[in-house]
Amino acid sequence: MDLRELLRHLQATTNMSVIQRATGLNRRTIARYRTWASAQGLLEKPLPPLEDLQQLIATTLELPPPPQIVSSVAPYRELVVSLHRAGVAGTAIWQRLRERGYQGTLSSVYRFLHRLEPSYRTAIVRVEREPGSEAQVDFGYAGRMLDPTTGTLRKTWAFVMLLAYSRHQYVEFVFDQALPTWLRLHVHAFGFFGGVPHRVVLDNLKAGIVKACFDDPQVQSTYRECAEHYGFLLAPCRPRTPEHKGKVEQGGVHYVKQNFLGGRVPTLITQANVDVRHWCLTTAGQRIHGTTKEAPLHRFEAVERGQLKPLPTTPYDVATWKRVTLQRDCYVVFEQAFYSAPFRLIGQSLWVRGGSQEVRLYTTRYELVATHPRAPHPGGRVTHPDHLPPEKIPGAFWSRETCRARAAAVGPATVQLVDTLLADPVLDRLPRVIRVLKLCDRVGPPRLEAACARALHFGDLTYRTLTRILDQGLEAEGLPRPAAPAPASTFVRTAAELLGNLAGGAPWS
Repeated sequence: MDLRELLRHLQATTNMSVIQRATGLNRRTIARYRTWASAQGLLEKPLPPLEDLQQLIATTLELPPPPQIVSSVAPYRELVVSLHRAGVAGTAIWQRLRERGYQGTLSSVYRFLHRLEPSYRTAIVRVEREPGSEAQVDFGYAGRMLDPTTGTLRKTWAFVMLLAYSRHQYVEFVFDQALPTWLRLHVHAFGFFGGVPHRVVLDNLKAGIVKACFDDPQVQSTYRECAEHYGFLLAPCRPRTPEHKGKVEQGGVHYVKQNFLGGRVPTLITQANVDVRHWCLTTAGQRIHGTTKEAPLHRFEAVERGQLKPLPTTPYDVATWKRVTLQRDCYVVFEQAFYSAPFRLIGQSLWVRGGSQEVRLYTTRYELVATHPRAPHPGGRVTHPDHLPPEKIPGAFWSRETCRARAAAVGPATVQLVDTLLADPVLDRLPRVIRVLKLCDRVGPPRLEAACARALHFGDLTYRTLTRILDQGLEAEGLPRPAAPAPASTFVRTAAELLGNLAGGAPWS
């Protein structure tokens, strides 16, 4: 009740019932103020300003003291104060007092503790953002939904990304909060908005922030890569300050729970995601927001959409990072497949970045050392020959087909020599064939082809013979010419020798 209004009623009438009905005050209170106003001469003259009345009443009116209520906990004050300072809960303090004969209630204990440390409301500052400048993200428990694979109910979380200016939001339900899911949800949200905000405010979820810190938080490597791909800044909240992303806490997650999920019968998670996307564009997007006094979808379409950063030409390839050790066989194991790395790094730790199409290997200083296509199946082995020790490469990669192909590139004599050696029905001649073909790296295809032709001519196909031919340069001499054949004749003896006796000559024997 305004003091000036009470005094006007006192000036207008002396009927206590009329004043009581008009002001709602107790009769004794009205009588006390009438006596005071009469003594100050306020009932017969115009009233002074309110601030003068307040000053006058503070200096001249004696109000009765408030009733003194002594708490039943007061006799135990020292014990309660010591337990409270030690961090003991109110219920535990009540139990300790009951052990000492206390007969009061738990509420009495809580009232006493409240008077020890009264709660004060701290002032807050509401921060509004420019269009396209900020999005806030958060997870919230969404109850249980049906897994389309197994048909069983599973715990479900709602991912919400809310644009700070328009309050337009994207919602998707998932079964986990793992890193690949976290990144995939960002990709979906940016696609839903058709652009990228300049910064994303998040709490200290492990999928995004490895180590929370006030001034230097450690960002998860893959999430950092995603931010670089889309060009947005990461703005982690300070530890234990969820109010710094209050827009998504209340207008996002809380609103989804109260409105979309409230009273909803559990359905397949796929159906729930279809329904919630429609809900974002209708119920949530077209309501009049309590703070902005506009529909979020209209505010987004009219102003904020044009202020978002454009999407990159390709969506982010959701990658997984893992720290591994390069084994003695020059391979690392990543998601049940094997990928080679330079043999000089054997025993060292490496970072593996596994995308959907490509796997990259980095040192601990993030120096790229290998790039591989993704293995097609578990147990697959992807190898780059340069990663293996040179002396080990032939035995690892040269098959019979490889050798025949390399021989064909040298010449027909080499092909014949290789086929002859590989055709041995008892002894595996592949190691000798590999050594022969490796001579091509030292002498070149023409000389090796000539040496093979010479070895075939003499029927000596040993590796030692080939190296001797090459070392002595004998392949340059060509193949030896065959000896000239004797003149052709029908008989070995002459006709005179055979028929001389018929002409009186010497008899033939």
